[in-house]
Parts: sequence; C-alpha cells; structure tokens
Amino acid sequence: MIPFLDLRAQYQSIKSEIDAAVLGVLASGQYILGEEVIRLEQEFADYCNVKHAIAVNTGTSALHLSLLAAGIGPGDEVITVPFTFVATVSAICYTGATPVFVDVEPVTLTMDPAQLEAKITSRTKAIIPVHLYGQMADMDGIMAVADRYGIPVIEDACQAHGARYKGARAGSIGASGCFSFYPGKNLGACGEGGIAVTNSDEQAKTMRMLRDWGQEQRYHHLLKGFNYRMDAIQGAILRVKLRHLEAWTEARRSHGRRYSSLLAGSPHLRTPVEVPERRHVYHVYAIRSHDRDGLQRVLTGEGIPSGLHYPIPVHLQKAHADLGYQAGDFPVSEAAAREVLSLPIYPEMSVQHVDQVAAALEYAYVS
Repeated sequence: MIPFLDLRAQYQSIKSEIDAAVLGVLASGQYILGEEVIRLEQEFADYCNVKHAIAVNTGTSALHLSLLAAGIGPGDEVITVPFTFVATVSAICYTGATPVFVDVEPVTLTMDPAQLEAKITSRTKAIIPVHLYGQMADMDGIMAVADRYGIPVIEDACQAHGARYKGARAGSIGASGCFSFYPGKNLGACGEGGIAVTNSDEQAKTMRMLRDWGQEQRYHHLLKGFNYRMDAIQGAILRVKLRHLEAWTEARRSHGRRYSSLLAGSPHLRTPVEVPERRHVYHVYAIRSHDRDGLQRVLTGEGIPSGLHYPIPVHLQKAHADLGYQAGDFPVSEAAAREVLSLPIYPEMSVQHVDQVAAALEYAYVS
C-alpha cells in the first residue's frame, strides 16, 4: 500500500528535534504565544522576505484577519476564484462582505487576470488570488489590474509555502499573504496553525491585536477581537520543520518532475504545467482525465490512494447558494472539478513508489 501522505515518516526523520522542542515548551510552562511563537514569526518573515509575520491558529484565521486589517466589512465585495477550498470564501463571508468570483486559467487553474477587470465595481475592496496546489497565480496580471483601481491584493498562499514568482516568495507581493499549517501542508504543524505576512506596520499591528481579543495591553481591548492565538507547542514544532522546508520542497519538486516525465506520453492524461519563472512546490500533484472517476477506481484496486481537490467548485456548494450562481457560470473551474485527480506526493516518498503509481496509471488505460 502506498500512502497518499505519510506524516509518521516525516516525524521519524526529525524525531529527536521535534521531541526536544515539545519538551522544551512543556518545561517552560508557557503554552500560548510566547517566545517560540515570536521566534517563528521572525524566522518565517525572513523566509518570505517580508517585515512581519503574525502567527494564528489556522490559515482561515489568517485570511479573516488580513481582510479585517484591510478594512473589509459588510457591504464590500471581495473578488476570488470558485476553484479553491471553501475556506477562502468562508473568510470573506466572516467579514460580512460578498464574495465575487472570477474563473481560473485553464493551464494553471489559478485566477485569470483577463477576466478580473470586468468584475470590479465601486464596492470591490480586495482581491484574493489562490496559489493553487503550490503554484502562484499570474501576479503581474493581477497586480496590474489591482493597482489601476487601488485595490489591495491578499494572497491565499495556504498551499504555497516556498513557491516563487519571478524570484519573489509567495505572500510577499500583495498587501498581505496567508498560509495554513494544517498537518498535511508542505510546512505542517502537529495540529492546526496559520500565519499572515505583510510589509505594513499598521496592518501587522491590527492583526496582532485582533488575534488576541483586540488587546495590545492585557485587559485593554481596543478592538473587537478573536481568540486566534497560536499554541506555543505548534510554534516550536514549526520552527524545527521550517529548517527542513527547502530540502522537503526540492524532494517534492523531484517527484513532480519524475511523474511528469513518466506520464508525458499518455494521450489520456494532462499533467501539471510549471510556468516559467514560477517555482511550483507541488503541495498537490493533480493530473486531469476525462475519465477521472474510472481512473480513480483502477488506482484504488491497485492499492494506490488518490484525492479530489476539489470535486465541487464553491459557487455550486449549497452553503453558498445564496450568492445566486448557476452551473455553467465558470466553465473552466467546473471542468477542472470533474477532471482533476491528485496523486500521492510527499518528501519521504520513494522513487520506486512514484514509478509504481505511474505504472498503475498506464495499466489503467491498457487493461
């Protein structure tokens, strides 16, 4: 059996470092925020080449606070894509603003800048591109439109730790960037976690207050805030893992290149495209097939797990029916939802397992 993801293998590879970090927090008696979280914020900000990082309890919270710090509220509109995990849209709804969708590009499945300007109204107050599967959206095209209208861009980089666009790290181009540390992410906690990054002193200050009940000084609540604080144990674990992130990213990229090479000759599959000057970090390796469900059944029969990221675009989810969208409104997103299939990929995966998955895909079309 090939695991889809093997977090136990990752833990075993750095067990002594993780154990020492956790025991250090337990011995300190400081379990919420504290020195470990402060150091994580400094080190992650350095990694992203930005001034500030604000650690929170989830990636969704990072998106929510970034929107609030940008002044988003009821009556506003925020443009994003429908082909994403629902958290992107939920964070917009938390503020009372209205999500407005623009379709994705057919090659990268990220926001299509050519369709962006037509969705801008006098109520548009932010744009959230999603760096899907680990590859950044066309930030030049998106920023050109955003700058023309003076609209802040908040990067949803929850799947894109370490991705680059023309040398710039994910999260460092827009007004802020948001990351998830969900355990399965390229940089994952042993629990929930997230972080927002920004070069704005004012937005960083606001987000730090909002994550901690709106207080800058204990029991002096200047804003109506939230309990979005990061646990110190997660901060300590993430500091250890951050030191290994670049090596893990190169392992993912190597597996991605091998998959693409082995599957290149298949007339039935489309493999991911890494656009020049964009560093894809392969959080997800998603192929496309017109017979996606049949392909998944064959893989399952061969003992190979696979995933669907994401089978129903957000504009067709019942929870967001109130937005009034219909099937056919975003054809590229809807086609992707029918066709994408995620293959196993993680740093500790062996080359033999990559070859075995590719062979099973070939078998699926000759059997």
